[in-house]
Amino acid sequence: MADRPAAIVTGGSRGIGKGIALELARLGYDLMIAHFDFNEQGRPDETNAQQTQKEAADLGAQCEVMRVDVSSAADRTKLVEATKSTFGRCHLLANNAGVAPLKRLDLLEATEESFERVMNINLRGPYFLTQMVANWMIEQKKSDPEGGYRIVNTGSISAYTSSPGRGEYCVSKAAIGMMTMLFADRLAEFGIGVFEIRPGIIKTDMTKVVTAKYDKLIAEGITPIKRWGFPDDIGKAVGAIAEGRLDFSTGQVINVDGGFHLRRL
Repeated sequence: MADRPAAIVTGGSRGIGKGIALELARLGYDLMIAHFDFNEQGRPDETNAQQTQKEAADLGAQCEVMRVDVSSAADRTKLVEATKSTFGRCHLLANNAGVAPLKRLDLLEATEESFERVMNINLRGPYFLTQMVANWMIEQKKSDPEGGYRIVNTGSISAYTSSPGRGEYCVSKAAIGMMTMLFADRLAEFGIGVFEIRPGIIKTDMTKVVTAKYDKLIAEGITPIKRWGFPDDIGKAVGAIAEGRLDFSTGQVINVDGGFHLRRL
């Protein structure tokens, strides 16, 4: 099925990443899903990845999954090489893998270890994975000049919303915004679009621990659209990019946040 486009989705086994992966499958993409899941006992876990793989296959996609630590240069190389050997192509990279701090600590107490962990996964990983995949896309463009090649980064409203109990996460997502701008600028000459999806309050494992807090805030009107966001809301936005509907809008930030960014009085 070499005529089908192919995508790499990091953090694609669950949550927002799964929403992105399944939407791409619906649009006819084959998938390489990278994940780094653990079970409650702290052991590597393939359960979510295998379920997502099955659901993608049911939608007609050839879907491969592999365990990848995006903060590891060796793992990033293995991911790209596996995609090359499996599909021989990559039309879309979705940089979605990301973590919150293991423990929320006040800005005046936060540790360097937590900062380094979050920044390595949330910024360093996608930064250098994008570099690697972008160079591959440039090569693909030489033989496929009319092909659509795109990169999508998952940001967050935390890029501009202060949360002093998880400062390292906010800083990492603010940096994703500049990373998107830089790569959009650099890759425009090659016809490779780069975008940021900026989710708001989304129902995922990451927000599970603050469900009651966000239920209350949403009910009180923190977002004009009074509901949680869901992974398929993000998937639909990525789908619009994947279909080429925003190709003249490279560098654009797409807010998928129920209107949170409106900053109402």
